[in-house]
Amino acid sequence: MTQVAGTTGRPLRALYAAHTISLTGNMITLIALPLYVLKVTGSASATGAAGVVASLPIVIGDLFGGAVVDRLGYRRASILTDVFGGFFVALVPILHITVGLPLWVVLALLFTGSLIDAPGQTARRALLPEVAAEAGVPLERAVGWMEATERGARLLGAPAAGFLVVALGSLEALFVDTATFLVSALLVACLVRFRNPMVDALEDSSATSTVVDAGSGEGQGYWKGMREGLEFVVREPLLRAIVLLVVVTNLLDAAGSTVLLPVYAQRELGGAVALGLMVGVMGGGAMIGSLVFGAIGHRLPRRPTMVVAFTICGGPVYLLLTAGLPLWALVVVKGLAGLAAGAINPILGTVQLERIPVRMRARVFGLVNAGCWAGMPLGSLGAGFAVDHLGLRPTLVVVGVVYIVMTLQPLRGGAWKCMDRTAEPVPVAA
Repeated sequence: MTQVAGTTGRPLRALYAAHTISLTGNMITLIALPLYVLKVTGSASATGAAGVVASLPIVIGDLFGGAVVDRLGYRRASILTDVFGGFFVALVPILHITVGLPLWVVLALLFTGSLIDAPGQTARRALLPEVAAEAGVPLERAVGWMEATERGARLLGAPAAGFLVVALGSLEALFVDTATFLVSALLVACLVRFRNPMVDALEDSSATSTVVDAGSGEGQGYWKGMREGLEFVVREPLLRAIVLLVVVTNLLDAAGSTVLLPVYAQRELGGAVALGLMVGVMGGGAMIGSLVFGAIGHRLPRRPTMVVAFTICGGPVYLLLTAGLPLWALVVVKGLAGLAAGAINPILGTVQLERIPVRMRARVFGLVNAGCWAGMPLGSLGAGFAVDHLGLRPTLVVVGVVYIVMTLQPLRGGAWKCMDRTAEPVPVAA
């Protein structure tokens, strides 16, 4: 296995650490917010509306923020979004303690913080190929490790959030989220430094307020850059297929994470600690799955591996929740689902990095992510409505069945054949 050692590996380690710490803080908010709303209102529908606050700003931030990231430069954008995102999250517990906050102000501030944070996540992912190349780490392995950091954030953040909510209170726990923003910004600012002519050109572009094509040195305006990124996504059949599949599975996952699991945990398992434990165990299993994929993924067929992993990690989990299993059994189920899930995003992320030119990487990432997240607000609202009017268990059955049907779609071929290694990728440095 390639080792990340010495000064050449330090930026990669720092990038992974910053990403893990920032996303760990995000998990605190994702756990604390629905529990706070459920406690204040007692309504599953209101909890679903809170889920919109957690997901809609990511769609908007990814949609419009990618071109801004290309404009600022990946490293600079990561630092600035952490600083300003952390500021808005910090306002929630500060104002809650000092003057008190109505629910709509809590949601508005957290919406703004998430809106700013989304482009920062895109910026850190966009840095990965160059930082990995300097460290001598193959792209597929580096993406697997990056995914492991995200899964590790769930492993650390979700159980910690459950205990922090109990120990400090739902909104007071957001002080910890604020601290993670600041630590992430410092790590990138101080340690993520490297030399790459193309990315340096992107960083220097902010001085002239243009998006620079590193190959030609020509600039372009914000909306022209956005249009160019959108045209690239539309022309790429595999990217379109990825968006169509993931938009549905993310919709169902949003229904589960923001409504179905919190409601199930409160009604059947005792509340915040059980919810944090289940989410964290799945994150831990997925982290292990991503590390395993990083070690052996280059030897596995991409499309069959993704289909098997996708099918295992989604639908069966929701169906098994209807069986009334005890907490220990659900923890085992979530752990196994996490192991399977660990291979999905590394495969999809590697394919995207192979096919997207570096000069428009953040724009295209943002557009693809926005498309993938577009159904999540609807999933949260729809799940809240369904639980209130149909009941929890019927909703779980519907979500489980639809999930399985969707994850089998890549077996039909078509554009999905392009992800096989025999397909010719767009060069990373195009």
